[in-house]
Parts: sequence; structure tokens; C-alpha cells
Amino acid sequence: MKLVIKDLEFCYASRTILNKITMELRPSEMLGIIGPNGSGKSTLIQCIDGLLKPKMGSILLDGSDIKYISRKDMAKKMGYVPQTTSRSFFPSTVLDAVLMGRRPHLGWRSSDKDVRDVIEVLRLIGIEDLAMSDINELSGGQQQKVLIARAIAQEPSVLLLDEPTSNLDIKHQLEVTEIIREKVIERNISAIMAVHDLNLASKYTDRIIMMKDGKIFDMGTPKSVLTAENIRSVYGVVAEVINNNGGSPHIIPVRSLRRYKSAIMGA
Repeated sequence: MKLVIKDLEFCYASRTILNKITMELRPSEMLGIIGPNGSGKSTLIQCIDGLLKPKMGSILLDGSDIKYISRKDMAKKMGYVPQTTSRSFFPSTVLDAVLMGRRPHLGWRSSDKDVRDVIEVLRLIGIEDLAMSDINELSGGQQQKVLIARAIAQEPSVLLLDEPTSNLDIKHQLEVTEIIREKVIERNISAIMAVHDLNLASKYTDRIIMMKDGKIFDMGTPKSVLTAENIRSVYGVVAEVINNNGGSPHIIPVRSLRRYKSAIMGA
């Protein structure tokens, strides 16, 4: 499935959040979206999912504008994992919450096979022991895993992930990102992942879009985008970028550009 975005603009009142965004998500691709807070990453993902209505531009899914696609049909094509789990969930067990991911395909009724498939997804994510737990009694990190499991159980063609590892420790960040990457390859689907960790983006994505002030600052392979110059310009951070044997670059933040300049001037 191919996703094409042309000249997308989104505003809150008179404030422009997204400005002339043009990009595409290729079939079987994992695309990373990076950028500092307020650069428009979450807004872009919510526009793609249809949760927000852009002021201008188009979002085409296999040639069809998503504004003409019903929410039920969109749910069959796109699975969305929000950035935060701070809101209260409808009272339910973890099993039932993940089973809701099957609803676009089945309506309100589910089969024994659906239950078995959901249990397998819970096992894959590592939360099968929480299947009968109340989702509202879980930690933020556990709730985040439930949302990821629900999106995978939904079996979409495109996964939209808004900082899916933000509530997870480093071990579970790696595990979850590896699972998402494996599903992209195994199911021949595509994924867009907004992420703050530049090293996660470098290691697991095929291409990266770097955003600044609601615009695309740079786009390309991790090696071409994650340069010391780009990181300095977009994040205001002095960083060392290590490229080993043609592999993905590794980023080591050194200090903020402001503090770096102050140190030089005071030397």
C-alpha cells in the first residue's frame, strides 16, 4: 500500500503547525519521523490517520483521498498508536482491549480464532500474563504495550506510531521496536514511527524525515539525514556521529549548542 502526501497544511487558529508537507510512504517501508518538540511530528501522524483535518493538501492511500474513506475502512488499512496513555480507558481487561483491534474486520462478534490470535500477539509483546488484568490498573509502559498489541492485532496495511516507546525502559524500547520492524517485514506492511531517540531511528528505519518548525528539513536514509550539521541546525545540539563499516550511524550528544558557544566565548 502506498501513501502519498501533497502540500499538507494544518493550523490551530492562526498558528501554522504543518507547512507544505510533501512526502510518501513506500510499500514495505519503515519510515522514521524525527524532530524537536513542537516540530509537528504528532500533528502529521494524526492528520494521516484522519483524526485531524488539514487546512490544505491531500493524503492519498493507494490513490484514494482519505477524506472519502469511511472510518471503518480506514481502520482496516491503518493502525494508530498514540503518543500518550495518560487518559483513562474504558473499563476492560487487556484481552478485551486488544480484541477491539479486530472489530473493523468482524463487527462486534469475535471467534475463538480471533481470541487465539490476540493471545499470540500478547505473547509476542510480552504481556500475556496481563491478559485478564484491568487495563486502567496498569503502568503507563504496560498500557503503551497494550496499544501496540491492539494495533498489531488489527492487521493494518500501515502502522502509525506516535513515539510508541516513550513510556518504556531501554530494554522494552528495543524489544518493541524490533517487533514492529519484524512485523513490517513479515507481513509486508509499512510503518511510520515518530521517535525522539535518534539512535532507534537510525537502527530500525529505512528512511528518515527530519522536521523543524512544521516543515521537512531533510529526508533520506539514516546516514544522509543524521549528520552532525543537521543535528546542530535542527536540535541546537553539538553531537558526534559515528559511522562504522557502512552500518547505521550512532549519535553521541555532546552538549547544547548554546552552552557550547558560551564555553568557547568564555575560554
